[in-house]
Amino acid sequence: MKTWRTSWERWRVKEGSAYAFLAAYALLFIVFIVVPVAVAAGLSFTAFDTIQVPQFNGLRNYITLLTQDDIFMKYVLPNTLQFAVLVGPGGYLLAFLLAWVLAQLPKLPRTILALILYSPSMTSAAAMSAVWLTLFSGDQNGYLNSFLLGLRLIQEPVQWLKSPQYLMPLMIVVTLWSSMGVGFLAMLAGLLEINPELYEAGSLDGISNRYQEIIHITIPSMKPQMLFGAVMAIVATFQAGAIGVTLSGTNPTPQYAGQLIVNHIEDYGFLRYEMGYAAAVSVVLLLMVLLFTRLATRLFASED
Repeated sequence: MKTWRTSWERWRVKEGSAYAFLAAYALLFIVFIVVPVAVAAGLSFTAFDTIQVPQFNGLRNYITLLTQDDIFMKYVLPNTLQFAVLVGPGGYLLAFLLAWVLAQLPKLPRTILALILYSPSMTSAAAMSAVWLTLFSGDQNGYLNSFLLGLRLIQEPVQWLKSPQYLMPLMIVVTLWSSMGVGFLAMLAGLLEINPELYEAGSLDGISNRYQEIIHITIPSMKPQMLFGAVMAIVATFQAGAIGVTLSGTNPTPQYAGQLIVNHIEDYGFLRYEMGYAAAVSVVLLLMVLLFTRLATRLFASED
């Protein structure tokens, strides 16, 4: 009995405080992450219109999604994958390159430029839409149309945001413009923490240019920051959806040219009130995010 009490007291003193600090995070994580995911997974096996009691229908929502939902298979899924492949790696690579360039600068200009690059990610959706809607306005007063008309490169204003052929490229440009978020700051911090002596040792071992330094010293020395940036880029890319609707002003977007999986969830969940089906689509989105996150983890996880 005395040994048990001694062990309990030792655990309470050494471990109890740590678990007490973790309790608040664990509670919030369970309430706002675990419970919603579990509820969505459960609803994905039901027919639920937000009014009547959910009716269990097995795998019918998933079968319909994969075999009968032509909009999803023909437009939404290809659009999402195209958007993710271009914006995810593109924004990630751009963030790393810009962070690396800033790391070479003195502290004052580095801080100012980092703030300038980070500020678009803090801009509200309303302010962002106002800027881009003005730039790509479909009348002759739109900045891009006015500029091209002045150069006589076009004969009449182009409906940039209403044209299916231009909407996706513009979505990619706007998203890349605002992609320098916390992942970018994490990479910059990681670059600044690398011991300069590693580069000196590398030069003695035969590293002769910046490219070799990046491949053999920089990236291996900041794998945790690279992994964090990759995960943040993946999550931000797949949860993007408002950009196409905001730019085009319609949901669905013109000829579904900018329709992403998040828009499909909003369409069925909040416009058609088919919550069971929307939950099934959200589960598919979650699995896609988990898959790409797993790939990023395998690439950048520490070997320790």
